[in-house]
Order: sequence, then C-alpha cells, then structure tokens
Amino acid sequence: MTGSEVRQVRARLRDAFVWRGDSTDESRYADVTGWWRDPELLQLLGPALAGLFAEAAPTVVLGPDSRGSLIGPLVALHLRVGFVEVRKNRAPAADSDQWIRRTTPPDYRDRHLELGFRRDLIHSSDRVLVVDDWIDTGSQARTVHAMVAGAGATWVGVGCVVDALDDPRLRRDLRVRSLLHRRDL
Repeated sequence: MTGSEVRQVRARLRDAFVWRGDSTDESRYADVTGWWRDPELLQLLGPALAGLFAEAAPTVVLGPDSRGSLIGPLVALHLRVGFVEVRKNRAPAADSDQWIRRTTPPDYRDRHLELGFRRDLIHSSDRVLVVDDWIDTGSQARTVHAMVAGAGATWVGVGCVVDALDDPRLRRDLRVRSLLHRRDL
C-alpha cells in the first residue's frame, strides 16, 4: 500500500470508531463494530496490516478468537498464506487431537485464558505473523509467542489495528506494529 492509502485506512478506522460510556465510567469500552460494517474498510484492512510486515515474508497468519479470527484471514488472503485460529478456553476434540496450549498472564480484564491451536497446523519451517484488532497488556501475544516457540517456528511479530501497550520493551520484544495507537482514538 502507498502512504496515502495507509493514511486513508487510518482515517476510516478513526471515523468508524466510538468510545462508549463516560470517560470516568468503569464500563467505558472501545466500540470497533463500525470497522466491520464498512465493506471498503474491510477490503483495505488485510493489505494494510500485511504491509506492516511487508519485508518479513510470513508463511502463516495466526489470529486469536474472536477479532483476530475475523481480520487474520483478510491478512492471510492478501499474503497468499494460510490462517490458524488461536482458540480461547477450548479443549481438543479427542485425546488423539494434539494441541499446543498455554495459559495467559492476566489480561486487561484480569482474566487468565487458556489459548491453543492444533499442533499439526504450525511447522518448524513456518514464519508466523500474529494479527489482532487491539493489543493492551500483551498477555495473549506473549502467550502465543511462547506457543510459536514451542512449535519450533519463527516469530515474525504482531500486526494489530490499535496498539494500547504501555510497556515499550514489550512492544519491541514482541515486534508489535500497528495502524493506530490508543492516543489516536
């Protein structure tokens, strides 16, 4: 994507975004549902997120339930690679179903989630790009990073729509790149 196309995507993301609730309210939340309603924005999201790692040549895209599973395939289609869903709190279907599973540190809601994917979907030769809509504490990304390492694959980084990380070391260690920062919203 050209610089002007990326600026257009960022502007559309900002326009379709809404904070719900009063800024002093504990229940205030980021409403990103407008992103999914705009077909032109959806068409641009895959190339825009893939462009964050244009030089990295990923061979597979991973995306956590639920929104990473929504936008991850858009990125994978643009890159012409496969997609693997990282499932939350779901057990393997059978004893013979080999999974890589790990529990996250506390997330932004102070929850510990069990993340997992089928072992046979990630190979040691893979270059893995993780895609999600928002990164806040980095707990899921850190856990997926450990899972990718456990599979013997190469970590490319995290491409996300919004970077809300407070820790610059974590951003660097996980190689987080985003279209927007929380301060842009």
